Amino acid sequence: MWHREFIRESLSAVSKIVSNQARRNRLCFSTGSLGVANLLLILIMLIAQLSDIHVRPRGLLYKGLVDSNRMFSEAIEHLQELDQSPDLVLLTGDLVDEGHPDEYEMVKELVRPLKAPLLVLPGNHDQRQALLDAFPDHAYLPVSGPLHYFSDDHPVRIVALDSCPPGRHHGEIDSRGLEWLFDTLSADKQKPTLVLLHHPPFVCGIPYLDDYRYINHEPLAAVIGAFTNVEAVLCGHVHRPMFRRWAGTVVAACPSTATQIALQFQSHASPRSYVGPPACLLHLWDPVQGLVSHISYIGKYPGPLPFF
Repeated sequence: MWHREFIRESLSAVSKIVSNQARRNRLCFSTGSLGVANLLLILIMLIAQLSDIHVRPRGLLYKGLVDSNRMFSEAIEHLQELDQSPDLVLLTGDLVDEGHPDEYEMVKELVRPLKAPLLVLPGNHDQRQALLDAFPDHAYLPVSGPLHYFSDDHPVRIVALDSCPPGRHHGEIDSRGLEWLFDTLSADKQKPTLVLLHHPPFVCGIPYLDDYRYINHEPLAAVIGAFTNVEAVLCGHVHRPMFRRWAGTVVAACPSTATQIALQFQSHASPRSYVGPPACLLHLWDPVQGLVSHISYIGKYPGPLPFF
């Protein structure tokens, strides 16, 4: 299995990383003394995914009705209270509602308590330049154009795609973006990889969501399906948890930290949303067990109860 080959390569790579960090921090131990079990523990990581936050300027409500800023603050607090701290936090689009600079300033204020590294990805409600202006210290982001990027700083590689044509609400990636994706995935065919994009690349069956879906998904599926180390494709946009087998991997759509879109399948259904229950996704990577994703509901509920 490719996992075993990856583990062997990873142990060697982690040994070098730990040795380098030890030298930088003047720590007196050798990686040989850590042992294989401890090196494998270093490769385990917890990735938290938050999506469709729709932050508003201070004092304003999302759609005039919902305190999305408070709900996002509670989501950050939820991550801080987990029994295992996330090693990485992903925001998979719609950080703000209208793309205004003052909304992004609120995002920066609300994420300040985070201890883990943060990666951001635009959604159809975001504005590329305003997002770039708000996060100048996020060196992984391109300086212009579609905000495709990758991060190789963790046991799991992150490859992010900007699926949001400016001024449109549907999802699409042009031929240059698909070429970039192919070249980026080709650069490392062994390391476990998560691909991020805002729009899930499938028809979900909710009519008013499918009107704004990712269109023409076949070329994207052809690229991703060519690589067996893509553990999952992580998305947002739909304000609901959704999962689908696709292109040889699994697509996971994250719920919103604000409103949840109503589950309705009738073609004549009118758009509806509900306030809560807000949730995030937690993706636990283990080099032996693989990737397991959990829905984690945000808020206070009765319990704990003495059974399972």
